[in-house]
Amino acid sequence: MNIQNVNHLVHAYKVAPWRVQRQWIGAALLAVVALVMVATLYLDVTSQAAIAGREIQVLTAQIAEGQRISADLQTQLASLTSASVMEQRALDLGFRPMKSSDAEYLVVPGYYEPKPEILSSASRPQLSALTIPPEYNESLLDWVDEKIATSSRGRK
Repeated sequence: MNIQNVNHLVHAYKVAPWRVQRQWIGAALLAVVALVMVATLYLDVTSQAAIAGREIQVLTAQIAEGQRISADLQTQLASLTSASVMEQRALDLGFRPMKSSDAEYLVVPGYYEPKPEILSSASRPQLSALTIPPEYNESLLDWVDEKIATSSRGRK
C-alpha cells in the first residue's frame, strides 16, 4: 500500500464516521449474540438436569409407595392366615374339631406301609477296603511311585 491509498482510507472514515460506529455496534452485537447462545446452552443443560433429578425423585417416591403397599398387604395376609382367625373361619363355615372317635380308616388292598431304610443298619452296605476299587485306595505318593517305575521299565 502506498501513502495515497492510506490517505484515501483515512479520508473515507473521516467523511463517514458512522462506518466506525457500525463496526463497533456490530462487534458488540456479535458479543451479545455469543453470550446469549452460551446462556441458552447453559439453561438448556441445567433444565435437563433438573428434569432428570425430578424424575428420579418421582420414581423413588413411587418405589417407596410400592414397598409400603407390599408391606401392608403382607401384614394383612399374615393376620388373615393366623391360626386363631383360620380356626374361627372354619367354625363359621360349619367345620368342627375332629375327635378320635370320628376317624375312619380305609384299608387298601395291596398297600404295605413302607419301612424306613434309615433305621435298618443291615440294609446299608458296609464299605471296606475290600469293596472299594484299588484306584481309590492308592495315595498320591503310591501313584507317583508307580508312574516312575513304569516309565523306567519302559526305557530299559
